[in-house]
Formats: sequence, C-alpha cells, structure tokens
Amino acid sequence: MDLKELTQLYDFAGRSVVITGGTGVLGQVITRALVGCGADVALLARDPDKAKNLLSQLSGSGKAIIIEGDALNKDSLERAAQQVVDQFGRIDCLVNGAGGNHPQATTRPDLSFFDIPEEALRFVFELNLLGTVLPSQIFGKRMVTQGEGAILNVSSMSAFRPLTRVLSYSAAKAGVNSFTQWLAVHLAQEYSPRIRVNAIAPGFFLTEQNRFLLTDKETGELSARGQSIINHTPMHRFGEPEDLLGAVLWLLSPASAFVTGIVVPVDGGFSAFGGV
Repeated sequence: MDLKELTQLYDFAGRSVVITGGTGVLGQVITRALVGCGADVALLARDPDKAKNLLSQLSGSGKAIIIEGDALNKDSLERAAQQVVDQFGRIDCLVNGAGGNHPQATTRPDLSFFDIPEEALRFVFELNLLGTVLPSQIFGKRMVTQGEGAILNVSSMSAFRPLTRVLSYSAAKAGVNSFTQWLAVHLAQEYSPRIRVNAIAPGFFLTEQNRFLLTDKETGELSARGQSIINHTPMHRFGEPEDLLGAVLWLLSPASAFVTGIVVPVDGGFSAFGGV
C-alpha cells in the first residue's frame, strides 16, 4: 500500500456519521475533524439551538446538520434515524458520545455513599449506559440493512480502575466496555463481520463537567485531586480534545477494518502506570 492509498483510508467523503453528545467539548472536536475529512455529520441534540453555534465554526469538504433527538428515547431516535437517511441516504458510522456525571451522584464531605439519591444514580446509569445501548439499537439496525458500518462508544479510564467518589459513573462506563465487546461479537456473528464496534477510553481531560474538581475555581491551580492525577499520568499533563482524533478516525475508518471489540485508552499512560 502506497502513501496515497493509505491517505485515502481516512477520506470520509460520501460517508455519513451520527454523533450523540456532539455539542460537548470532546464531541465538538470530533465533529470538526470528521467534517474536515469530508464526512456528512448529523449531530443529535436535545436542544438544537445549542448546536447551531458549532455549525458556524465548521470547515472542510463535509457538511453537518442538526437533528433533534434524545439518546434516551427510542421514538425520538427512530425519527432522527429516518431524517438522517432522508438527508444522507445511509448511516455509515455512529459515535455514542452522550454521557456525563451528576453532582448528586458523587460522594463528598457533605454527601456520603449511603445518602446518594436514587434519582441521581439512575440519571448517570441511564445517560451513560442506556444512552449508548439505545442509539446502537436504532442506528445499528440501519447498518445491518446495509451490511456494514462502524459504531464507536465513549468509555472512560474509570471503567478500568474505578475512581474514588464517582461510583455510578465508573460502574456505568464499565458497562459500556462490556457492551462494546458484547455487541461487537453479536453483530459480527449474527449479521455481518463488516459491522464493527469499538470504544475509546479517554483519560483525564479538562471539561466543563470536571474543571472545578481538578482545578481551583479562584486561582486555576491544580486541586489535590488534579495533582494526584498528574502525578499518576506518565506524560504529566491532562489530555487535549485533539488527542482523541487519531484513535477516533482510525476506529471509524477502513484502516481498522480487522479491528472490533476493543477499548482503546487515550490517557497519557495513566492505565499503564503502577504508581512507582
């Protein structure tokens, strides 16, 4: 394979991608990269107005549309899937980026494990795990009809090593890892070996969700938790959203045609470090 052929593997022209959670910090960077590589991207958003600002920032040979939809509502997802097919003709890839935590599902000095509200636990479990399973059902069904496609889930370092305080988030992301492997095998064996399912597991990135857990709101200095993370990350920094792009493009492209059922850490070496 020469350089031209290798480069063409990452040309997404004529291919459509659905992204849930595309308006988040990490989702926006993934969206920009895919449009820049020629993909037609459908951003699934509960609040379409929130995504409009992102559209004005995009450049490249691809195009993006906003589709109203809720990753936790199958009827909403069915309507969204039909709109994507009407617009782009097919669904080649799905990025399950919807996820997050809830302050009331995180232990702290004034909130013990024993007092965490049930509704907060359910919110985190459903958003991260069910919010990955349901879109995979609805959009994955279109891939079965085509006989090919790629699903990319977003896991977390906390799925491998449960992190203190974020019990439900860690458990839910561990579920995403298990689901990724299960679905990869199921789709390949029961439907088509050309439908692949993989995941990325980001390490520690500063997002709106965790910024003031890892840094001091007033000074911007690292919190004790943030410093502990840096101390256990061999590359000695937090990740930048762009650090995800190599793994994302690889797992969505034909360059990974023989890769399914894996979870790729993008973590600066955090998962490899034993602490000494």
